[in-house]
Amino acid sequence: MPAKRPKQIYQLKITLKGAKPPIWRRVLVPSDLRLDLLHAVIQVAMGWTDSHLHQFVAGGRFYGVPDDEFGFEVQDETRVRLADILRKEKDTMLYEYDFGDGWEHQVLVEQVSAFDQAQPLPLCIKGKRACPPEDCGGIWGYAELLTTLADPSHPEHQEILDWLGGPLDPEAFDLDDTNQALAALRLTG
Repeated sequence: MPAKRPKQIYQLKITLKGAKPPIWRRVLVPSDLRLDLLHAVIQVAMGWTDSHLHQFVAGGRFYGVPDDEFGFEVQDETRVRLADILRKEKDTMLYEYDFGDGWEHQVLVEQVSAFDQAQPLPLCIKGKRACPPEDCGGIWGYAELLTTLADPSHPEHQEILDWLGGPLDPEAFDLDDTNQALAALRLTG
């Protein structure tokens, strides 16, 4: 049996694949975080609403909520810890959210540091750009939505505004709001 790894702090960069300009978050989490809790952290940090299925993919294995309907083996995310998959700096895995829209995120370990009991976790330390709205059709649908919003003469401009419930600032990201929401997920040592 391998020796137990010491608990550490992972600095993760979570990047929405295909977004131009890039949409990403940098978060601090404990290395022993279960994947179901990492899912919750990503949902809050990115700004998703946890309205769809998700999975993690690493080393050809799938981690998520097991379901016989999918026809392939999914390891139970409540039984897997982050450090079981990502062990060192530059290790990566895929986080997919909403299989219909196919939002894929690269999860990269940027930095590993000693665990500090006083460090509030999870914590978002930086991010760029607003999360796309749910159910907008994936990365291509989001690009089309932004094009429509940028052109007030577009025949679907008002319809999109109504669907969104008002204007959308694709550059907006509020670190304080994100950390207030993450505080509800605070993990103790």
